[in-house]
Parts: sequence; C-alpha cells; structure tokens
Amino acid sequence: MNPITIAKNLKKMTERDLEMGTAGTSASWHNMYKDSAWIFVGGLDYDLTEGDIITVFSQYGEVVNINLIRDRNTGKSKGFAFLCYEDQRSTILAVDNLNTIKVAGKIIRVDHVEQYKVPKLKEDMDEETLKLYNEGCAPKPVMINPVQIKHEKEIKQETKHKKSKRSKEKKKKHKKHRRSASSSSSRSRSRSRSPVGSKSRKDSHDRHRRH
Repeated sequence: MNPITIAKNLKKMTERDLEMGTAGTSASWHNMYKDSAWIFVGGLDYDLTEGDIITVFSQYGEVVNINLIRDRNTGKSKGFAFLCYEDQRSTILAVDNLNTIKVAGKIIRVDHVEQYKVPKLKEDMDEETLKLYNEGCAPKPVMINPVQIKHEKEIKQETKHKKSKRSKEKKKKHKKHRRSASSSSSRSRSRSRSPVGSKSRKDSHDRHRRH
C-alpha cells in the first residue's frame, strides 16, 4: 500500500476516535501501543538530519533517542527514522498532530511502533552516531553543587542586609537633616522678630520721656 494512503488511513482512525468520543480512553486505537514509546517516521526528505527531525518532533515531548536509517556505504538518509520519546503519551500527540503534515515539502507518515528492537552497534559506526546510540539525545540533567548554592544564598543575604542598612542610614540622615533645617528655620524666625520688638519698646520709652 502507498505510504501516503497509509498515513491518510491513520488520520481517519484518529478522526473516528474524536467523533465517537473514544480519544484518550482504553477504546482508542492508540491504546494497543501503550507499552511502546517509539514511533516510525516515513517520507522524510533525504537532506534532513537527526537534529532537524528532533526539532520537529520535540514540540510534543522530550525525544530521548532517534535512529535515522542511512545507507551503510554512502551514509545518506533513506528517508525514514525511528524515534523514542521519554513519555509514551507523547507518541499519541505526535501521531495525531504530525501524521500527513508537510516537512521540507514532503508529506510524512507518523505511526506507532509496537515493538522496536534497537539495532546492534556496528564496528564501522562513526563516533557521533555511536555516542547517539549509547547516550540518546535527551538533554543531560544539570548537576547542582550544594556548596555553590549555599555560597550564593549567603551572598544574596549579605547583599540584602547591606541594602537594608544603607536604606536605614539614608532615612536616619534625611530625618536628622529635616530636624536641623526645622531648627535653623525657628532660630531665623526668632531673630527676625527680635529687632522689631526692641524698636517698639524703644519708641515707647522715648514717647514716655517726652511726656
């Protein structure tokens, strides 16, 4: 059967699941593949690399391994691959959403793989492919150093304490400045009133002597 016809039939099965309300249940056609996290991808453009395929399929989950089938003599892609997800549920999303889409101008077929046997390592395998087979392609977990975390926390606390101290000193200085300004203003008003009062008393004394 034509690969495109197979892809379209898979799509019809998915649509029937949605129509009958069996999607996501044990009655769904996907359920028979619940024990396998591998999918088959066919109809790929021959120029696509493992990285290109992972970029497309990682939108539905963490890809942990991929086997792009290549010609043993030339190393060129044969246009199909087997891909493994970290979470089996990602295979359902990939099959439902990526089957029959166009990638690099070609319609691809995405289907479940019930049982996938990882190929044996070959002696003539290049270093990069060998590493991919041994370690997969999932991102490596970041190693956290407890001592470094403690040191970073101490630095943050110290910085926070310094900021708080500077803020308090600034407020205290501002408050002192305001008191000083208020006191200076009071003295200034007092001095400005004194001559007027003295002059008034002097004028009163002079008038009293004339009388």
